[in-house]
Amino acid sequence: MNFQLMRDFLDHLTSWRIPGNAMVIYKDGEQVFEYTSGYSDVQKEEKMSLDKFFYIYSCSKITTTLCALKLWEKGLYSLDDPLYDFIPEYRDMYVKKEDGDIIKSPVPITVRNLFTMTAGFDYNFDVPGIKKAGKITCDKYDTLKTIKCLAQEPLSFVPGEKWQYSLCHDVLGAFIEAVSGKTLAEYAHKNVFEPLGIDAEYYMTEKYRNNMAQQYRFVDENGENDIVKLQQSSINMDGGHLEVHGLTNSHMLGENYHSGGAGIITSVPEYAKLMAVLANGGISKSGERIVERNTIELWRTNQLNKEQMEKFVWPQLKGYGYGLGVRTMIDASNGTPLGEIGWGGAAGANALIDVDNNISFFYAHHMLNNQESYVQPRLRDILYNCIK
Repeated sequence: MNFQLMRDFLDHLTSWRIPGNAMVIYKDGEQVFEYTSGYSDVQKEEKMSLDKFFYIYSCSKITTTLCALKLWEKGLYSLDDPLYDFIPEYRDMYVKKEDGDIIKSPVPITVRNLFTMTAGFDYNFDVPGIKKAGKITCDKYDTLKTIKCLAQEPLSFVPGEKWQYSLCHDVLGAFIEAVSGKTLAEYAHKNVFEPLGIDAEYYMTEKYRNNMAQQYRFVDENGENDIVKLQQSSINMDGGHLEVHGLTNSHMLGENYHSGGAGIITSVPEYAKLMAVLANGGISKSGERIVERNTIELWRTNQLNKEQMEKFVWPQLKGYGYGLGVRTMIDASNGTPLGEIGWGGAAGANALIDVDNNISFFYAHHMLNNQESYVQPRLRDILYNCIK
């Protein structure tokens, strides 16, 4: 293994438009590479370091779906159970059609729909249901109460009809709370973070704020500000400028709202521990099994049909299908092993897990409009060139 190509690429990114980055790679359960480049704070000229914390945004979904699958292993639900069996507010759902008419959904939302982003939700927090949750929780936004209020919003389409990136995994986080009787943070700490010794949290504390990499935004000529839309778009190679965004995360509504879709704060070496265990078939370095191997196989099995795949067209996801909440490689022509899984985050975090070859990485930078369509495929391709 020779990682000079990866070092060169990480340096290239920070000489281009990424303020700073960090990466850790594991092979066969052992850390084989770590590197930082650029700055954690450009204005203060503070060099990036491995102990810096990041909002990992949608890379939180890996932990959320893992937690939900651990409950599935115990037989506490089946994937095709209706969501209303666990959160009754979702019994009678309505769908807003393209012509504006609102109809009663002919089918219920299932738990599988939550995993696979096919439930009919969108990614909009600025809706009456969320505002109602703020009122009844005195702006504390308790996760389960907030998601119960979201049930009053009409769906974008009939569940199962198509794939749409959305609040599905925030709803899945509330589902975990309903099934387990614990908050999402409590369940994740007890069943994932603590067994693996991972330093991570679902809300900001002084500890994390005081050692967090500054968060930036790359502003291009298109003027798009929606962080979800930006994650789905192609990069602009022609120009733009960097702005300080500050240490805020619009998907974290408060200390009591544990966002299954975008809520985790952690560092690169810490979250890389989880990727390594998953690549090792679910077994930690100490020999503790975190998740069953057959569960990982289910997790990385493409769940989308032809019609749903028509919407799964982000530039960085070419060659991938979508499993139970993770991208999964289904096209060998990409030069990447089939079944490689992972996901990315709105500010640039990215995870790769290859169970067949027991290799994984976790990478992060802290810039919204994250240029993922450029960065993610190249990180993947360079990885496999480095380990040949």
